[in-house]
This record gives sequence, structure tokens and C-alpha cells, in this order.
Amino acid sequence: MKVKYFTEDDLLVIRFSDMPYDYAEKIGMFIIHYTRKKESVVLEILNASKFLKETIQSLPYSLKEKVFSEK
Repeated sequence: MKVKYFTEDDLLVIRFSDMPYDYAEKIGMFIIHYTRKKESVVLEILNASKFLKETIQSLPYSLKEKVFSEK
């Protein structure tokens, strides 16, 4: 899996596989790229900073503490 963030576009791209994709579908703030066999290859998250901020805020405190604590 590869993850890349594009600051200018506020776009987070997560590539699950190196397989080529044939088509994409936009669902809300997500664009999912699929192979001909309908396997998801790439996930794009539009307005990624907003999405991540809202996601982090919705996590239970105990999980946030575990994930973001210094090790």
C-alpha cells in the first residue's frame, strides 16, 4: 500500500495495488478506482484535511491516546 498527500489539491491518495485500473466512481468526497473485475485499486479522498480532522475528532479518547501517544 502506498499513501501520498498532495498539498495544493488537499488530496490524499491511497494505492492498494499496482494493478492498472479501468474506471473510477465518485462517492461523496471519495473517488474509487477499479479494475475490470471490480477490485478497488486506488482511493482518493477529496478535501482530505477536513476529512481527517473530522475523523480524528470522532474517535474515542482512549483510541486517540493510543494512536497519537509518543512511543
